[in-house]
Amino acid sequence: MTEPSEASHAVVVIDVLRAFTTAAWAFARGAERIVLAESLEEARALKSLHADWLTLKDGPPAPGFDTVNSPALVRRLDLTGRTLVQKTAHGTAGALTARDAPLLLCAGFTVAAATAGALRAARPRQVTYMITGDDGRAEEDLACARYIADLSAGRTADPAPYLHRAATSAAAAELADGVRRGYRGIHPRDTALCLEADVHGFAMVAAVEGGRVVLRRRDEGR
Repeated sequence: MTEPSEASHAVVVIDVLRAFTTAAWAFARGAERIVLAESLEEARALKSLHADWLTLKDGPPAPGFDTVNSPALVRRLDLTGRTLVQKTAHGTAGALTARDAPLLLCAGFTVAAATAGALRAARPRQVTYMITGDDGRAEEDLACARYIADLSAGRTADPAPYLHRAATSAAAAELADGVRRGYRGIHPRDTALCLEADVHGFAMVAAVEGGRVVLRRRDEGR
């Protein structure tokens, strides 16, 4: 791999189930920005410094966190103008490792077409897709990456086969099992929301601001 230059390289970090579907719904509900935390401790520390910031994480509800990494729960909230702090095991962790990329996009199926549009507009010579689930083998993330790649190449792509691949993934089965067992932190609608293509007309771009990696929406055409 060649060293990326300012105009040559884009990284697309994929987490379909559920980090970047949750993030997309947060922006759809009015969030201004999402700070990606390195650790649970950092997320709590940011909350203590900024009482009006909302914190969310994987797993069940916990002290110091306002909500969990659930798109179904987040989309119920009025987040107009709010700052969120997100910490997840895979998606946000992956984005943090790619913080130096000249163009860093975070994506799931709900923002796939807009992400492809951002790539076409940027015209990077090299695009790296970072698959965050299952040590880079997550079927749902691989399917989403292929869908975005096909769209960004200008190919007409029916999302159905890509979504089917994601729906039959181990991660989708694990979430379904969690719902059956009544695990807190998983909503019965989460998987369905994660497997909707092109719901939102914006991409999600991450950049370093004040020493922290911050995710913001970029609407199509901007």
